[in-house]
Amino acid sequence: MAGDSTTIARPYAEAAFEVATEHKALESWSDALGDLAAIVTDPLLAEQIGNPNVPGETLRELIFGVVGDGLSKEVQALVWLLAENKRLILLPDISRLFDQMKTAAEGLRHIQIRSAFPVDDTEQTELATTLKAHFGSEIELSVETDADLIGGIIIRAGDVVIDGSVRGKLDQLSNELQF
Repeated sequence: MAGDSTTIARPYAEAAFEVATEHKALESWSDALGDLAAIVTDPLLAEQIGNPNVPGETLRELIFGVVGDGLSKEVQALVWLLAENKRLILLPDISRLFDQMKTAAEGLRHIQIRSAFPVDDTEQTELATTLKAHFGSEIELSVETDADLIGGIIIRAGDVVIDGSVRGKLDQLSNELQF
């Protein structure tokens, strides 16, 4: 389901990024979208957003009541549009995608590494050097350990996923053998 929401959120994030770039306001948009994402994931508001009987206007007023006058007219227009289309729940995905585009525009690529075993500093440096050469941009790594992978690593750089894990190989073999 997360992939579905990302697909739906992407055009909103791209439009927001375009407007923010035009107004040279990438940082303020990033902050505003992050704040909005935090607001809509609050359990009390999330319950209201998920309720089909609550009108978009009410949700919009709730959000504007929490955030106050801190939003530009363009960001307010985005909230208005999302509320009218019952898509406020997409704000966390929109914020994440916007930040990825902002990072890429700044010449920095965020790459997530999941490893079956802890990755020490030397290995992280080697990975960063190899990935920098591969992607042709500066690299920011985040590394997490996931024992469910059994062995190997999974590299995620935006839409690019390189699965070198034992779990991934077993899943692929299972699919090929139709288990």
